[in-house]
Amino acid sequence: MQNQHTQLPWEQPDWLEQATDWIQTQLAASGWPTTGPVELMHQRPWSAVARVSTADGTVYFKALAPAYQYEVALTQALARWRPDCTVRLLGVDLERGWMLSADAGVTLRSADGSPAQIEHWLEVLPLYVELQTEMAGRVPDLLGLGTPDRRLATLPDQYNQLLEATEDLRIGMDPGLTPEEYQHLRDLRPRFVTWCEQLASYGLPETLTHEEIHDPNVLVRDDRYTFIDWSDSSVAHPFFTMLVTIRAAAHRLKLAEFGPEMTRLRDVYLEPWTTFATRRELLAAFDLAYRLGMANRALSWHYDWRSLAERHREPYLDAVPGWLQDFLNAGTPE
Repeated sequence: MQNQHTQLPWEQPDWLEQATDWIQTQLAASGWPTTGPVELMHQRPWSAVARVSTADGTVYFKALAPAYQYEVALTQALARWRPDCTVRLLGVDLERGWMLSADAGVTLRSADGSPAQIEHWLEVLPLYVELQTEMAGRVPDLLGLGTPDRRLATLPDQYNQLLEATEDLRIGMDPGLTPEEYQHLRDLRPRFVTWCEQLASYGLPETLTHEEIHDPNVLVRDDRYTFIDWSDSSVAHPFFTMLVTIRAAAHRLKLAEFGPEMTRLRDVYLEPWTTFATRRELLAAFDLAYRLGMANRALSWHYDWRSLAERHREPYLDAVPGWLQDFLNAGTPE
């Protein structure tokens, strides 16, 4: 984890100069002469992104904060395993957490922000399930790359550790958990174990799970879709993906989270999994994973938040307690 008193790499005075030299070296080696300067697009607590114009099109540079640098190795591996739905890499520096990629299209959000975006998701989700089922056979490789381990057997211990991290839970603060909510979460620990065991009993393979498959993280060009931003992923139950996918799509498209459009997305996602379980079992597993996925998101933010410098934490104070409150309010799985 990054020490909270340590500067982010891009806060160093010579960082942009070093990054620019590296970018130009990689592009020269790839035969892509630049036609413009390196332009910083954004700098966030977990990454910095820049773009540069070349004779062969726009390329993108991404630098990861130390706690998220596994994304570079993971993206590099995915580019070998599934180049059809991963960005083309022009250079990587694993030690510094840098990668350079060719343009792969516009975000799905930019392509279509209307409810008609649903039609894209009907194509995206089967492709994503195909990727997940293939990656289920590469779990040791994924873990070896540094991808966080959120497999069901590990979740109860991680849940317990999260409940001990009271600074993150902000008990009695605003935002934060109330003392009653905190006690309820503690009381749920035996049932949390039972729910994880029940979800595992459906026999669905744990795999690479992108926890933020939403419209900014899917690129589209012609009939090709590309998944990006793997810094928010884990090896986990596959259905954990759909929590943010459905919530984000419903919010963005102004549709009901449990309305017919989102139910359609759920069903399209579940259909390829019928090779592993019956539809009835899949629906039961989905409902259970939807709630446990909220605790998983709290864990993700717990690790993310603790990696941030104190000066960067303020906008995210509600993330861990907020997901845990959603987990409490989601109702009891059958």
